[in-house]
Amino acid sequence: MLPPDSHVHSEWSWDASHGSMEGTCARAVAIDLPVIAFLQRCRERFPDLRILSGVELGEPHWHAAAVAALLGAGQFDRVLGSLHCLPAGGQFSEMASLFRQRPAAGVVREYLPEIPHLIEGSDAFSVLAHIDYPLRYWPAEAGPFDPGALEEEFRHALRVLAGTGRALEINTSRPLGPEIVRWWHDEGGRAVTFGSDAHRPEYLARGFRHAAAMAEASGFRPGSSPYDPWPRAWIRPPSWSAIVR
Repeated sequence: MLPPDSHVHSEWSWDASHGSMEGTCARAVAIDLPVIAFLQRCRERFPDLRILSGVELGEPHWHAAAVAALLGAGQFDRVLGSLHCLPAGGQFSEMASLFRQRPAAGVVREYLPEIPHLIEGSDAFSVLAHIDYPLRYWPAEAGPFDPGALEEEFRHALRVLAGTGRALEINTSRPLGPEIVRWWHDEGGRAVTFGSDAHRPEYLARGFRHAAAMAEASGFRPGSSPYDPWPRAWIRPPSWSAIVR
């Protein structure tokens, strides 16, 4: 059974013009996905699909009042926190723009220390989404990205997150490095969730079988119900890198 997809966009997201709540739910039924985090109106139309209500909060530590107003207006089963931009020239810039202005490694090195500020600055979310978000825009001319070059920065952010008891998302819009999931386990991370970050129905749950195998290899197991986050196992099995070799 595929794990639940806890990060899916609808046509109501500003950057998901091809999104469709109902189309994505139909896709979930077609691929036997048991659980999806989405909006409430689809529950009546798809009674055999467990639909959680969810929201992604971008930069919640910078927008506390707006976040409080949003969360106060409804009930959400999944609340994600995420970081998409960084301060630049008195404003805020998205990653793609920053990579055009600054050395590639420097952008990621600036991004990761902001993650602990996000975690410590907002208790409104329960899952940290796409900790590797800048790598979606990593320039090809910079060569392959090596997570090990920034291991301590990753570990520090993961350590701070683990200290709050919140979960880490394994986002499959691009493959998350298995070493990052292992570091999460090493730093005391209690659970992972899975998110395709799908902006159109056909991307729902993409890469989930590989991601689930990686999570298990890193020491996490399915929860007691299909819609629960995957908690850590007491003992981590052999590393994912050893298994895939």
